[in-house]
Amino acid sequence: MMTHPQYDPVALSLGPVEVHWYGLMYLLAFAAAYGLAWYRSSKRDSWSTDMVSDLVFYGALGVILGGRVGYVLFYQFGELLQNPAYLLKVWEGGMSFHGGFLGVMLGMWFFARKYKKSAFEVFDFVVPCVPTGLLFGRIGNYINGELWGRVSDGGYNWLNYFPQAAAFDMQQLQANPALQELMIEVNGQYLLPRHPSQLYEAFAEGFLLFIFLWWYSSKPRPRMAATAIFLLGYGISRFIIEFFRQPDADQGFVLLGWMTKGQILSAPMIIVGFILLIYAYKRGIYDWGKQAAY
Repeated sequence: MMTHPQYDPVALSLGPVEVHWYGLMYLLAFAAAYGLAWYRSSKRDSWSTDMVSDLVFYGALGVILGGRVGYVLFYQFGELLQNPAYLLKVWEGGMSFHGGFLGVMLGMWFFARKYKKSAFEVFDFVVPCVPTGLLFGRIGNYINGELWGRVSDGGYNWLNYFPQAAAFDMQQLQANPALQELMIEVNGQYLLPRHPSQLYEAFAEGFLLFIFLWWYSSKPRPRMAATAIFLLGYGISRFIIEFFRQPDADQGFVLLGWMTKGQILSAPMIIVGFILLIYAYKRGIYDWGKQAAY
């Protein structure tokens, strides 16, 4: 087991300009999406590399605006009611994947209208480019020492002590003195071993989902199928990993005494993905390949 290194949040300093790790992860995410989309466009007759810049622009706008709006609506709605200007306080942090996902879908819908394409043709084209962004984003979460996992008594070598979670660890120690057997002291703080759930998500929602989606979408598939696989893959991964992730302090378990907000928001993705996948194969419309419908 290791103690989280508490990395300097500033990755690069160029005179008065500071580049933070999380900002760098966003930059890498957008760069990866652009490169992957450019490659995919070169393999499709109905796509041109000139479209890719527009595609990434609409996607980036959707991620940033949707992510912020989604975070405030899903996680800080009470704060929004008390202070509507809170929505604009982006420097205080707070982004939601589910909000960003909806924002990207809306951006892709506008892109589809502009280029007179089916919305699901665009969705299917772009979803294989999304998991790399999730990979970089979760690595950014880990570097920042945020969104850490739950306390574990499993003794696994990969568990982490997060100094950023010291206050929560103290609360759990007070509530359950038996946890003192797991406790270590670091710089006067009493810490408990936690799952590095950020890295679990980076691996499952990022790396594994990317590998599978890239392979799956490399051959002709019915329209909506790739989008359905993304919804299923992300939804199932997030739902399972939420069992290892510490619920947000101001949210806790919000349903049935065990479901988190992340699980509630992911459950519809699983349901919709399953229905879409069945419908896609039953409908049998292809956007490219020998059965393509132009």
